[in-house]
Amino acid sequence: MTLRLSLAAALISGSAALAQQTDLTIAIQLEPPHLDPTSAAAGAIDSVLYSNLFEGLTRFTESGAVVPGLAESWDISQDGLTYTFKLRSGVTFHDGTAMTAEDVVFSLDRARAEDSQNAQKALFAEIDSVEALDPTTVKITLTQPNGNFLFNMAWGDAVIVAPESIEGIKQTPVGTGPFKFDTWKQGDSIRLVQYDGYWGDSPALTEATFKFISDPTAAFAAMMAQDIDAFAGYPAPENLVQFEADPRFQVLVGSTEGETILSTNNKMPPLDNIKVRQAIAHAINRDDIIMGAMFGLGTPIGTHFAPHNPDYVDLTENSQYDPDLARHLLAEAGYPDGFTTTLKLPPPSYARRGGEIIAAQLREVGIQTEITNLEWAQWLEEVFRGKDYGLTIVSHTEPFDIGIYARPDYYFQYDSPAVQDLLSKLTATTDPAKRSELINMAQVTISQDYVNGYLFQLAYPTVADARLEGLWLNQPTQATDLTGVRWRE
Repeated sequence: MTLRLSLAAALISGSAALAQQTDLTIAIQLEPPHLDPTSAAAGAIDSVLYSNLFEGLTRFTESGAVVPGLAESWDISQDGLTYTFKLRSGVTFHDGTAMTAEDVVFSLDRARAEDSQNAQKALFAEIDSVEALDPTTVKITLTQPNGNFLFNMAWGDAVIVAPESIEGIKQTPVGTGPFKFDTWKQGDSIRLVQYDGYWGDSPALTEATFKFISDPTAAFAAMMAQDIDAFAGYPAPENLVQFEADPRFQVLVGSTEGETILSTNNKMPPLDNIKVRQAIAHAINRDDIIMGAMFGLGTPIGTHFAPHNPDYVDLTENSQYDPDLARHLLAEAGYPDGFTTTLKLPPPSYARRGGEIIAAQLREVGIQTEITNLEWAQWLEEVFRGKDYGLTIVSHTEPFDIGIYARPDYYFQYDSPAVQDLLSKLTATTDPAKRSELINMAQVTISQDYVNGYLFQLAYPTVADARLEGLWLNQPTQATDLTGVRWRE
């Protein structure tokens, strides 16, 4: 009897050892300020929730392609003004209520309303009306053709939400995705669990915990101790060689849509002077910033456009490092002895590390900076919404976001009728060759206007357990899509 029990116990133990792991603990650097992607500019919200919890009519794949989401198909009228979306049948929100055309009407009308808090309200500017033709059919009528419309509907800012759960969305979000919200330990983690009623294929993971680790040293310690299974957007590139040499781990280095810029308040004197902005651009040594802040990870840029895009124009020559020219331009602008301005830095290591390097470079030409390190919520309040800053460093991770330069009320307050006209024409243009021409012209104009200091395209390093597969390599939008992640047997 004792022998049989021992054998049975051994068999049970062996089965448990061979059981497939279905949970995941993944770290990211920034914690979301709240959990409503339709009312904040914080990319950290999408990092946790995009495709995992919330879905839109369309969605981005890892390659950046736009594919069907909650809409399984659509028809576009010959004049390009009417989009008729056929919604998937049997889709439910995580509270069990049906997702219907009325929810699409509610979501898009809310996003484009006069009092909307949507950070990308411009995505919806051409919408004239949204109508529910029946429970699974939505007709959207535009005021003018928009060659980006299906692309715009894939943004995290355009996800579909329900009126029944909107009041609690910032703390207890309810979506239609394969994972539903479970718990949020503020300052520590968010836990998602698999949603049994999901309309599509169930993910391999039954639960996923997002840990928030802002400090690079703590990130290294947690990964090496295997307290976490992966770190998406690993913040200490100097450690990657060590992880690559350790068979327990895999290192993925992809590209992002993140234009990292020295953002400049174009309405704050003396930064409202183009010669001052040009001087700043020539005072910056991009290569030193990429090496010092990112240990070589990053592609230099000279405009606000991703180098991997076929329409990218290399304009780095417009702002080559030339401190003598920078001093000359400052003198011409009336600041031979330089000036002092603020440099407000959000938490990411590219900003904090890069900020120290840029401050030293600007000091060499006479520009003094008062550095303030801000938490993400503070940065959103003071810089993004309040426009209370001179300089800041941030990566704009939204896809194809050159359209922000047509918005005079955007936080860097660039007001150019010429660019506004160019980008308005781009929106209304569907011919690929004409679109490319307009995109090129827009890139050149903002580069020559020295709107911001253009630093580098942000690389995206991920360190993960060697047994994991399905993690996104690239970041066509800011997301940690876990729908295809699984553990190898």
